[in-house]
Amino acid sequence: MAEHILAVQGLTKRFGGFVALDGVDLHVDQGERLGLIGPNGSGKTTMINCISGALFNDGGKILFNGANISRVPAHRRTRQGIARSFQIPRPFRTMTILQNLMIPMEYAASEHGTGGIEAEAREILDLVGFGPRANENSGRLTQVDMRKLELARALAAKPRLLISDEAMAGLSSSEVDEILDILFKLNARGVAVIMIEHIMRAVLRFSQRIVVLDAGRKIAEGAPDAVMKNPDVEKAYLGV
Repeated sequence: MAEHILAVQGLTKRFGGFVALDGVDLHVDQGERLGLIGPNGSGKTTMINCISGALFNDGGKILFNGANISRVPAHRRTRQGIARSFQIPRPFRTMTILQNLMIPMEYAASEHGTGGIEAEAREILDLVGFGPRANENSGRLTQVDMRKLELARALAAKPRLLISDEAMAGLSSSEVDEILDILFKLNARGVAVIMIEHIMRAVLRFSQRIVVLDAGRKIAEGAPDAVMKNPDVEKAYLGV
């Protein structure tokens, strides 16, 4: 059986009297591609905020590589191997693409290869298709380019687990395929990926397993085809 790189056990998070997560269990295996879906307000963002350290959970625990990280600050979780890409990229627009990547690499990664930070940064840029554009100013990037740069910046931390937070929102069909191609390449390098996404075509193509949240609870988990036929999932999405 594959080893869980991430194990979320009985996770609970409250905001005043509102229960955003109610005893949720979730796990990710080494190198796995997991889709995390649910209607708006289901608890997806709260879940990934708790995993990444942006929020501390009120109950349950989060284990990463077997260690309880429930009270570990976000920057230390990054150094331990959890990276997150954000839905709204915010590059340093006065800097080049290469400089945008070298800054988080200097901060997040504790070790660098013999070629140094710039060589590693250029390798990541090659992976996301930015190699020839490394010295281009980031202020002129298109929407899909900014999503690629956001994924590259997440990779700068040398993660073992990447949380991709709606990296394809607002993109065209061909642009969605470009981002999917990058995520598949990252996964092929051994990085486990949690995909949070509303574009179901992308989720179904990418995910080996899907977890569905609704109103702060897990209502389904399993292979993509089986999950999408689940009556509780149909009710959550379609209201039938």
